[in-house]
Amino acid sequence: MSAGPLFRVEGLSKRYGARIGCADVSFDLWPGEVMGIVGESGSGKTTLLNCMAGHLAPDAGRVLFDMKDRGMVDTVTMPEPERRRLVRTDWAFVHQHARDGLRMGVSAGGNVGERLMAVGARHYGDIRAAAVDWLGRVEIAADRVDDRPRAFSGGMQQRLQIARNLVTGPRLVFMDEPTGGLDVSVQARLLDLLRGLVREMGLSAIVVTHDLAVVRLLADRLMVMKDGRVVETGLTDQVLDDPQHGYTQLLVSSVLQV
Repeated sequence: MSAGPLFRVEGLSKRYGARIGCADVSFDLWPGEVMGIVGESGSGKTTLLNCMAGHLAPDAGRVLFDMKDRGMVDTVTMPEPERRRLVRTDWAFVHQHARDGLRMGVSAGGNVGERLMAVGARHYGDIRAAAVDWLGRVEIAADRVDDRPRAFSGGMQQRLQIARNLVTGPRLVFMDEPTGGLDVSVQARLLDLLRGLVREMGLSAIVVTHDLAVVRLLADRLMVMKDGRVVETGLTDQVLDDPQHGYTQLLVSSVLQV
């Protein structure tokens, strides 16, 4: 394990004309740590996530990742082929809507197997066995391996997307509202599964959500965003149980009143 952070964000900023997407955000993420980012719609958390994950080019700042072979490298200025390889191997991205992270015309097993093939796996039997194993780990029966994702419920599609993402053993996972749009009982089951996998695999993760219950369960540390800026950060329980910033206090109290 590295002696330093796995991932470092320095002064990350993004504007849309006069509107601030995110402004001067900096933090370190350590190996095996889960960082939650919360805020209302329009707070900048999704813009920040997309800048960190390479989906959006920031206007300023650096996004550093501890590459196995040469230490901290700025992924913003990284050559495109190298960034694509990073996204296939050491990084993973769980979308809010599973359809955005799945190939809907490809079988469940094919969705998981594709990511293995992208990192060089070629033996069909081994790929299929790994796919079946991972379907089991996300609570999808082996006899559904040849079914298309559109035959699955929303919760199953999200679990399949997680299997597709984690099969290659990434070191960093970005999650965008991973339980958004699912009903409460399905959310609870998915969160329990995610928490188990994160701990079991020693994953580092960045979870963006508006749902404080999600970060309470998953995140070690928490950043609260408002108008593109981080207004409070700290250990998750500390921030939620004793919020210091007025905006965080409002967020927490609005949940308690529901």
